[in-house]
Amino acid sequence: MTEATMSSAGMQTATATKRDFGLKRRHAAEARFRFYGIAAITIGLVFLAILMFSIFSKGYTAFVQTAITVPVEFSAEIIDKDNVRATDPRKLLTANYPVIARNAVARALGVDLSDKVAMKQLTGLVSEGSRAQLRDIVAADPSVVGTTRNVTLLAAADIDSANKGQIDLTVPEAKRKVSDQQVAWLSQLKAAGQLSTPFNWGLLTFGASSRPETAGLGVAIIGSLYMMLVVLVCALPIGVAASIYLEEFAKKNRFTDLIEVNINNLAAVPSIVFGLLGLAVFINFFGMPRSAPIVGGLVLTLMTLPTIIIATRAALRSVPPSIRSAALGIGASKMQMVFDHVLPLATPGILTGTIIGLARALGETAPLLLIGMVAFVADKPATPFDPATALPVQIYMWANEAERAFVERTSGAIIVLLLFLAVMNITAILLRRRFERRW
Repeated sequence: MTEATMSSAGMQTATATKRDFGLKRRHAAEARFRFYGIAAITIGLVFLAILMFSIFSKGYTAFVQTAITVPVEFSAEIIDKDNVRATDPRKLLTANYPVIARNAVARALGVDLSDKVAMKQLTGLVSEGSRAQLRDIVAADPSVVGTTRNVTLLAAADIDSANKGQIDLTVPEAKRKVSDQQVAWLSQLKAAGQLSTPFNWGLLTFGASSRPETAGLGVAIIGSLYMMLVVLVCALPIGVAASIYLEEFAKKNRFTDLIEVNINNLAAVPSIVFGLLGLAVFINFFGMPRSAPIVGGLVLTLMTLPTIIIATRAALRSVPPSIRSAALGIGASKMQMVFDHVLPLATPGILTGTIIGLARALGETAPLLLIGMVAFVADKPATPFDPATALPVQIYMWANEAERAFVERTSGAIIVLLLFLAVMNITAILLRRRFERRW
């Protein structure tokens, strides 16, 4: 009996030891898995932080622009020497406005207008965009000719970079684009309170330009808004209608199974394939205009449809079957059951999927490149049929520019695009939480 008891106790001890060892191994495996998960999240956050720091550190300066405020003399001798503006208004549009801007800055700095060397350097101080700025002032009010008014002129791109500290002024003068004389003039203007760095509204309102200081996202923003409007008008009703039919009315057979498989496959097709499809169908076959938001919107509609259909079907499935049974039980038709009971309850999920699809479409570049939305467009489009570009395409175009000032504008444009995407995703989350019902 004693030997049996000892044997039983030994077996229990061995079993307990084995159990404890197994528990230790399991706990160790769980701890390792937790560590791997935390490490993966940490690495992802570190790379995200590096990416965000790189973008914002290079792009935040794009939201301010160096400007020079000086009294500008709208000299009649330069603008309309023969006094023919009353009979020939075009004379006001062809005047040598850059000389007027240069002379104004020269007078503010006390530079002799006959000093050709100094005047040549002064030409590089003010942006060539002053031509359009002063011309618009005169065209809007011809009575300014012969008067002097304070005007805020944009500084040239290199001067703007120097003022922001983006050019190393300690290197020899021959190795940089800004001369010592121009640096001295900057200091003089700053001391006189005539040099400022206001918010760069031009980044959000100007169109395409070969000069960085006058290049903006105005055309791209309007083009993107037009495209999102086209996507919303086309993709949402088609996607929701297709989802309702497949989920509530279509019979389950090989044909519907084939449709479902193809919808899921289309969601994974590279976006550039949709660009090729849009080029072949909308432009080559239907003859629609290149670089038009209507074409870009239709291409992005094809790309967004699978996402909206999948999200809508998931939202319809999330409605409990009891809702359908109760509606049919009180005498509602199947159509009434779907549109009066199921669809309203699925609306939060549909809205969320739609906004996520729009956010994906907003950031697409490849399909838009293939349909020609890389054109140089300086004027804002009035309709979706006018030439335009889009935010991601504008970023791509600026990234290929050689001038240093376009680097900050590229990062600034990325910040603007990220803000749009953040607003759309936050809106999707808020709508989900606002209308969501838990069963």
